[in-house]
Amino acid sequence: MAFTKQVLVFLVFVAIFNICNAQGLKLGFYKKTCPSAEAIVKKETTNIISLAPTLAAPILRMHFHDCFVRGCDGSILLNSTTNNQAEKDSFPNLSLRGFGSIDKVKSAVEKKCPGVVSCADILALVARDAVSLLHGAFWPVPLGRRDGRVSNSTEVLFNLPPPFFNITQLKANFASKGLNAKDLVVLSGGHTIGTSHCSSFTNRLYNFTGRGDSDPSLDSNYVARLKTRCSATDTTTLVEMDPGSFKTFDTDYYSLVAKRRGLFTSDAALLADSETRAYVTSHATPRGSKTFFKDFAKSMVKMGKIGVLTGSRGEIRKTCGFVN
Repeated sequence: MAFTKQVLVFLVFVAIFNICNAQGLKLGFYKKTCPSAEAIVKKETTNIISLAPTLAAPILRMHFHDCFVRGCDGSILLNSTTNNQAEKDSFPNLSLRGFGSIDKVKSAVEKKCPGVVSCADILALVARDAVSLLHGAFWPVPLGRRDGRVSNSTEVLFNLPPPFFNITQLKANFASKGLNAKDLVVLSGGHTIGTSHCSSFTNRLYNFTGRGDSDPSLDSNYVARLKTRCSATDTTTLVEMDPGSFKTFDTDYYSLVAKRRGLFTSDAALLADSETRAYVTSHATPRGSKTFFKDFAKSMVKMGKIGVLTGSRGEIRKTCGFVN
């Protein structure tokens, strides 16, 4: 009982902390200081995604990974130094791509408005525009984030939910960031775009309980198909998370999860909770796209406010990979 009370007190503190900092964010934040900022970001992002549409998913994931570790402060973008291994070099982030694209957008904004727009805000905008360009959701991005000066790889494992988490662990992890079960199932829908390395799910194919078996919650026919792509020791092959439409932002992800064909344990876990399962089943048809897009937009705005630095806290980096 005492432990439960401590957890509730902590979650209330997290919520208050996030709300207080998020109050420094607002739409049109750069209207006077850099009125063309969002247009520049949109133009550069359009050029990038038109040439490499597969970058949309890792950039969306980058924004998620940034917000879940130290809040949405651009710490994921900082490079390691001789004395410090940064977040981007932690194991869960080694497969991220798109850092050069963020740098390119930042450079374009800097040319117009030097020292005004933060890297954290640019990442939030690029993630939004990239999703939109794949025929996905569009959401207003409140701006005013400032960049953090600290990036530590050891903090990543303690904050990011791994693909093997069960539903209890996932809900607790999201709650610690001020997000609820609906945010969990909605943001999981981001898996409708992108790919994954075999190593993130081969335990479900070959050795789920340590007896050389497969995960019974994964469709057996899908297990057989995945085994033709991934050996037990494969660490390099990429598999589409939403086969057939991994470059299109839609509700097909929920159809796959409902059929027990989600790649990760964390995908299958959505069927183990009444609230998240109901959302999956109700959005497992094309008709669910309209409400999913609205829900995704709402949850992304909410996620984008986690632990932000505003006012005089943090800094506006000149280049995203280095503190000033």
